[in-house]
Amino acid sequence: MARLEFQSSFKNINQKEWNDLTKSNPFLRLEFFQSLEASKSIGEGTGWHPFPAIVIDQGSLVGASPIFLKEHSYGEYVFDWSWAEAYQKYGKNYYPKIASCIPFTPATGPRIFGLDLSIKKNIVVQIEELAYKNKMSSSHILFCNESEKDIFGDPKWMLREGVQFKWFNKNYNNFAEFLSQLSHDKRKKIKQERKKIYDLGLKIKKIKGPEISESDLDFFYACYCNTYQDHHSHPYLTRIFFSLIKESMPENLLLILAYEGDLPVAASFFIYDDKNLYGRYWGSKSFYPGLHFELSYYQGQEFCIENRIVSFEGGAQGEHKLARGFEPFNTFSFHRIFDEKFELAIKDFLRREKTGIDQYTNELNERAPYKTELNI
Repeated sequence: MARLEFQSSFKNINQKEWNDLTKSNPFLRLEFFQSLEASKSIGEGTGWHPFPAIVIDQGSLVGASPIFLKEHSYGEYVFDWSWAEAYQKYGKNYYPKIASCIPFTPATGPRIFGLDLSIKKNIVVQIEELAYKNKMSSSHILFCNESEKDIFGDPKWMLREGVQFKWFNKNYNNFAEFLSQLSHDKRKKIKQERKKIYDLGLKIKKIKGPEISESDLDFFYACYCNTYQDHHSHPYLTRIFFSLIKESMPENLLLILAYEGDLPVAASFFIYDDKNLYGRYWGSKSFYPGLHFELSYYQGQEFCIENRIVSFEGGAQGEHKLARGFEPFNTFSFHRIFDEKFELAIKDFLRREKTGIDQYTNELNERAPYKTELNI
């Protein structure tokens, strides 16, 4: 008979069995979670405590979910700070809470895995019971697929939607063919931005994981830290994390560097598989007009075209992506709140938020960057 266990670490889980079960995007590879843990990017002192769920049947892994005990809401990108503030205002504790998610990564995809629907449903029930029995405020499943709603048997799980932006490779042969599909003003703007890079004499180099050197990572990490400092924040990931994923999953990594002469001046870091590219981190040593768009978007789009990759998720938020060929899509998260009064208040909040999200999505679609009969 299958049994569900919550582990206190990702260390001792069978890597092949986990990866065979969760093979939907690179962030769900066990190597990714193990690297986060080994690099101390998560774990003691970070507010992210690994608590992965695994289901074992006759010695084999048949179900799983990346679970975390959270002491805060940093690094989730589904913003529930106002919920936590409301709890605090009434003398209640919102933290700790349970979240099934990918730390620091708003990439969409399944979060509950099982060889059949009953296993998935049982994992959801056990996540709910884990939080309830330990008197936690809530359980959360973040950036999951909309299709996963079928596994939430309890109607008290509340759906929350958001908006992100994704670029689709429509079998383009080259970047010029992609540009030809945009409206005139968007096409003109992108050409102007790319010309600025050419006029500055900057050179761009794409480096796939196996060819990324430690000195490349040193430079990238300095840029990554600069970005956080510019936003008066602290980087979540440690330097060694990037060395660990370079060692354990190099086939999923892409680093793009910009050079002025022989010196690197900016970097963008991506994770990808044969279907999807995910833009993750960007930073520079000084400001160059248009360089952020070149390294974070246009070079990524070129990489997708060159490698026949179908889609490119540009990361959280960023309405400016729309003008660069990205299209809005909805994200989905599920939330279980145990206090009935707060549950009703949050349900009402989500209902009103959903109306706003729908209006926002409609407005974005009306501003689509692609040619129509009216904007050729």
